[in-house]
Formats: sequence, C-alpha cells, structure tokens
Amino acid sequence: MPALTADQVKALAPDPASLKAGQGLAEARHWASLGKNEAALWGECKGSGQEPYKTRVDLSNNGTSCTCPSRKFPCKHALGLMFLAAASPVKLVDSTPPAWVAEWLEKRAAPKPAPVKKAESQSTPESRQKDAAKRAAKREKLAESGLETLSLWLKDLTRQGLAFAQNAPAAFWEQQAARLVDSQLPGAARLVREMAVGPGSQPAWAETLLLKLARLNLLILAYRKLDNLPAATQADVRSLLGWSINQDELLASTPGISDDWLVVAQTLEVDEKTGLYTQINWLWGRQGHKPAQIINFAFRTQPMDASLIPGVTLRGELVYFPGAFPLRAVFKNKQIIPAPFLPTGSPHFSAFLEAYAAALGLNPWLEVFPVVIHGLQSLPILEGLHSAPQRWLLRDSQNRVIPISAQFRSTWELFAISGGGPVTIFGLWDGFVFLPMVVWDGGRFVRL
Repeated sequence: MPALTADQVKALAPDPASLKAGQGLAEARHWASLGKNEAALWGECKGSGQEPYKTRVDLSNNGTSCTCPSRKFPCKHALGLMFLAAASPVKLVDSTPPAWVAEWLEKRAAPKPAPVKKAESQSTPESRQKDAAKRAAKREKLAESGLETLSLWLKDLTRQGLAFAQNAPAAFWEQQAARLVDSQLPGAARLVREMAVGPGSQPAWAETLLLKLARLNLLILAYRKLDNLPAATQADVRSLLGWSINQDELLASTPGISDDWLVVAQTLEVDEKTGLYTQINWLWGRQGHKPAQIINFAFRTQPMDASLIPGVTLRGELVYFPGAFPLRAVFKNKQIIPAPFLPTGSPHFSAFLEAYAAALGLNPWLEVFPVVIHGLQSLPILEGLHSAPQRWLLRDSQNRVIPISAQFRSTWELFAISGGGPVTIFGLWDGFVFLPMVVWDGGRFVRL
C-alpha cells in the first residue's frame, strides 16, 4: 500500500480544529501501542478515560474507525495516527494486526448485502409500470409548462437588453429560478442563478452572458424535439434540466472502464443555508487518458469518500453517466495503489482546442473542459513599468498564449514553481479563460 504523506492527511481533516488536534497527537508518547501492515494502521491512543481509544485506518481507501465518541470523520485520533505514520513510519511496528483490527478489516472487505426493498402490497408489474408512466407524464407536463415560461422570460430579457441585465435586482433572477424549481427543473434553475452573478463581474461579461442565454435557449429547443435526438444527447438534456439517475441502477446496467485513475484535483463547496457540502473530484486515466468527474454530497459532519485525495492513484472500474461527451462517473470498485504518474495530455494549445471543439460538437452545453497541457510557462502582462501584473497568460511550446482566469489566486506561486521553465498543468477551460488547478514540476505534484 502507498505511504501516506502529510499533505494527504491534511486533506482528510474535516475542519481546522480537528487538523490542529490531530497534529498534536502525531507523537508516539500519546500512544499506548502502535502497529501497521500492508493493509492497515492501528494504535491505542491515551485519553482522559481509563481505557485508551482504539484507532484503525484502512490503507486501501483511507477509511477510519475509532472508539472515541467523536462524530467527526476522521476523528483527531485517526488523523494523529496517520500524521505519525507519515512523519515517522518506523515508530509503527510491522506486525500481525490484533483481533479488534483484523475483525474490522474483515467486515469492511465482506461484500455488502443488497438493500432489502419494502414489500409492495398487492402490486403487480403492470400496475407499477402504469404508476411510473403516470409520474413521468406528470413531470413532462410540468417541464413543458416551466420551459414555456422560461422561453418567454428569455425573450423579454433579450428585448430589454444587456444593460437591463447588468442592473436587474436579485429578485428578477431568483423568481424565475423558483418557478423552474416548482416545475421540477432544478438544473435549469441552477443555470438561471449562475447568470445572475455574471453581469458586470468581468471584462467579457456580456459575451459570457450571451453564451449562457443561447445555451439555455438551445436547451429549451432540444427538449421540444427530445424524441428526435440521439439517446446520448437526450441524456445530456435530461441531466441539464435536473433529472437524476439512480446510481445503483447505473452500476448494475452499465459496463465500466478499468484503469489506474489519478485524482488530479478537488474542490469543496458549502451551502451555508442548508449545510450541504458538494465535493467535486477530477480524475485522469493512465491508459485511456480519459478525464472523469466524481461528485459527492454530504451534510455538515457526514464523512466524504476518504480515498479521493489529490495526488492519490486509485485502481478500479469506473462507470460514466450517459451523455454525448461523458464526464461524470462513479466507481464500481477501487483501491489505493502506490503508483502516482504524470498524466498524458496535450503537447500544446492547438491540440487541446481541437479536442475542446470536438467535445463541444458532441455536447454544446459543456460548461468546463478538463485538460492536461505539457510545456507551459506563466507570463505576467504589465500595464506599466512599475505596475503589478494586470493579466496573466499561459504560453505553450509554440509560443501561443491563453488567458488565466481572474478567479485564480495563486499566480505568483505558479510563476515561482515554474521558475521561467516549462511545466505540466491540469485545469479547466470554459471557452474564454483557463483555471489552473494542479502543476507538475518534474515529478513534484503541487495543488494550486
């Protein structure tokens, strides 16, 4: 199994307080016993009670368990054990795991039984099929009504002009988004809310807003002719409107792709009102050179998937959600392996822009395009001799440039890492600007 690094353990901490407490426990004097093998780490941490807390870490996926009463995952004891293993692995004796560790690992390795479905009283396949058809017809009727209202709203917005959009009150956007939610179109509602933050927020805001308006209008037209579209495009339309797919059914019915998948980047968004955490992970396949997006959700202190840490390689079978240019995926099975690698990407901007154009031809609603580009240099653009850089560009091996997103806050760090020399970068392209997320300097993996 791969050796843990301090940066990987930091990424697992549920909050700053747990991180600080875990770092404080990363010394052998806090532990009554310590051990490890290829599968796990374990230890008994001295606490305030008579009995020490029994802490275990599954190295195949970074799962943890502890007898302490904490509701945080991982708890400070598990973090402390992992920090200690990362800093001083020799202090954890290689040995046979005790029973309380072996039994825990055995339970985790055992296949989970299929969920038991509630008995459906006196129902037949025919009646269930009719009920499903009724629900689908009701939703389609709501969707048609909601999209018709959206179409009129888009025409009104276009007629009033972009100057009105720049000064429109928040209620103008939120009321339309709420109507779409009532029509069971949460995906379309999200697109409307995203348009609300665009006007005036950047120099090219008008072009960006027009593109979003056009894509939303195209989505309405596509839904009206849904039956005439290819199956993959139908799936894209339904997904954008907010129709979900049952993951269990997807895994059972769709063949997966087996590869070594490097977790290249991760973002975490928090909804302060609901306490919902949205974790977006980007992966890259070693053999297939395919990108993949895995999205996880959790409320407040609920644990996220601890195996998805940037820089970690997972060997497993990945199933993509249906679509003309599929990106979102879910694992059928996976385990962490000690095999980091440099992803194979585009040698220059022309190659990646050709790939982007092909992807856009398959899915015209593509919001971001993940890409690995080799041989890049960061380039500050100065407006005056003594002024700070007003813009940053990336320059490729053919001396062509693309702009870096204004959202990127680590421009000087990227400039320092590259040292004026070529580096490999993973990031997201939205058709206008590039958002760097990870850089490789030689064999060094650095999150930005």
